Amino acid sequence: MKRFFDLVASGLGLLVLSPLFLVLAVWIKCDSKGPVFYRQVRVGRNNGDFRLYKFRSMRVGSDKKGLITIGGHDPRVTRSGYYIRRYKLDELPQLINVFVGDMSLVGPRPEVRKYVDLYSPEQMHVLDVRPGITDLASIRYRNENELLEQVDDPERYYVDVIMQDKLRINLEYVANHSFRGDFKLICQTFKAVVSK
Repeated sequence: MKRFFDLVASGLGLLVLSPLFLVLAVWIKCDSKGPVFYRQVRVGRNNGDFRLYKFRSMRVGSDKKGLITIGGHDPRVTRSGYYIRRYKLDELPQLINVFVGDMSLVGPRPEVRKYVDLYSPEQMHVLDVRPGITDLASIRYRNENELLEQVDDPERYYVDVIMQDKLRINLEYVANHSFRGDFKLICQTFKAVVSK
């Protein structure tokens, strides 16, 4: 049921949002040099790697200067990228990942291998399900960049505090997820984005 819903919803989403994709693609290309899409290897279900798609919101090569984005005005973020990130439009290409089966609409957000390698054996159970575009942890930590801006060591704070809490929330999701709960999280996500 979940996979069928993901397939239908992502297919319809890609079709309906294709004009918006075109507008964003032109905006990104006109604003800065580089590709429209940013592809990054993330860790998915059963500890397998896959390429996650996003609209590029940072200058090319920015990920080599650190994986964590800090504050609302990280200098690596392009002008178009600021608005694309603010309204989570950079996440829309992940509908492609959902359509092909790498991801689900709802599920634990996929991490990069660097952070997954720090998981405890119990925490590895978040990889028992497909990762998602949205989850409860993402909604609760929608101001994550601002939180990281306020600490002396953002990387350490992310690993020791934020990531641990996100994993706790996501392990609870893995143990208790349901179609009704997923639909509720989708509604909460829309509400969180619109209220920005």
